[in-house]
Amino acid sequence: MLDVAAGGGRHTALLASRGHEVTAVDQTVAMLADRFGAQPDRIRIVQADLENGCPWPLPGETFGGVVVTNYLHRPLFPALLAALEPGGVLLYETFMVGHERHGRPRRPEFLLHDGELLDVARAGGLSVIAYEAIHEPQPAVMQRIAARRA
Repeated sequence: MLDVAAGGGRHTALLASRGHEVTAVDQTVAMLADRFGAQPDRIRIVQADLENGCPWPLPGETFGGVVVTNYLHRPLFPALLAALEPGGVLLYETFMVGHERHGRPRRPEFLLHDGELLDVARAGGLSVIAYEAIHEPQPAVMQRIAARRA
């Protein structure tokens, strides 16, 4: 499993507790190292700035699942889709246009357009398992998708 922009490792911990080997990628890995330093056999931590124009840090590697939450950098979409092995599942959830009324993020480059995750999944040849766009009355405006590589 791949946890992109893993932050403090909430999803990494969940996936590892379910028996998965997890690669956690983030720009700052101090919290991940503190939390998971004693589990090198199950959790691999990769430090990478995914937005600085450097190459994808995991070239040629594929995963049974890719998890991304509360993070959006559109140039990563092709790499994320390529990282899915056959039968692999993409789980993606982040903020969309309209959320700026409720808080951060507010900048358009960090907000999905309506239906954008559907478009990305379909363009990448994925089969959509579930999709949801949450508008009101939540204090957040989000999209989430679960999609599988055939």
